[in-house]
Amino acid sequence: MKVKILGGHGGVTIGAHATSFLIDDQLLIDAGSVASTISIEKQSRIDNILISHPHLDHIKDLAFLCDNCFGMREKPFQVWTHTTVMGMIKTHLFNDSIWPDFSVLPTKKNPTIQFNALAPEVTVEIGGYLVTPVLVQHPSDAMGYIVEKEGKAILFTLDTAATTRIWQKAHQYPALKAIFTEVSFPNKLQKVATASDHHTPQTLAEELKKMPPGVPVILTHIKPNFRAELEQEIAELGESRIQIMSRDGMEFNF
Repeated sequence: MKVKILGGHGGVTIGAHATSFLIDDQLLIDAGSVASTISIEKQSRIDNILISHPHLDHIKDLAFLCDNCFGMREKPFQVWTHTTVMGMIKTHLFNDSIWPDFSVLPTKKNPTIQFNALAPEVTVEIGGYLVTPVLVQHPSDAMGYIVEKEGKAILFTLDTAATTRIWQKAHQYPALKAIFTEVSFPNKLQKVATASDHHTPQTLAEELKKMPPGVPVILTHIKPNFRAELEQEIAELGESRIQIMSRDGMEFNF
C-alpha cells in the first residue's frame, strides 16, 4: 500500500495543510486538504472516503471536493463514518446554508456524495480494502482505522488522546506495517492537550508502551507554531522507531 500524506498538520498556514491521507490514490482518510493538494482529475478518481470525526480540519474539503468534481463522476463519492459524525456533517456542512447539500445534488437518485454508517470494530470491505474502525479518545464518537490489503495492515489513530482499545486490536495484526498517530502540543501545554483530547510528547511516550513493539510510528498533526519545540521534545524520547512527518506530500510504501 502507498500512503501519501496530502496534509498532516494540526493547523493551516502556508506550507501546512490539514489532515488527509490518500492510500493508493483511491482511498482517502479524512478530507482536511484533499481539494487543495491534488488536481481535480486525481480528486475525481477517489471512490471511498473514511472520516474519523467531524472537526473542521478533517472534513472541510469534502465541500470543495464535491464542488470541484460535480458532474465528473458516474457514481457518488462514498463517505464512511460513524453515525454521529455523519449526522453532524449533514447538519452543519451540507445543509444548504453553509454549503449546498451535495447528497441530493444533482438529484436524490444520482447524488455527488453518499454517506454510509460504520459500526465500531465491525470490519467492512471497502473498495478492495478491509477496514476496521475503532473508537478512540476524541469528541463525537471519533474513530481510528486499521486498513488491510494483501496481508498487510496500517493503523491510523488520527486525532486522539490516550486510548486503549485500538492498541489492543493492533496486537491482533502480526502484519502491521506502520502506525500513523498524532502529537499536537508541547509538554508545557499539557492542560490544553488534555482538555482537547490531543497528545503531547510526554503522553505519547506512555502511549508507545501500548503499541505493538517494533512497528514504525509516523507522527502527524503537528501544530505549525510549535514544530521546533515538538521536534526537540520528541527527539528527547529516544525512540528510534518514531518518524516525524517533515512536510505534506510525503509518501510511504508498505
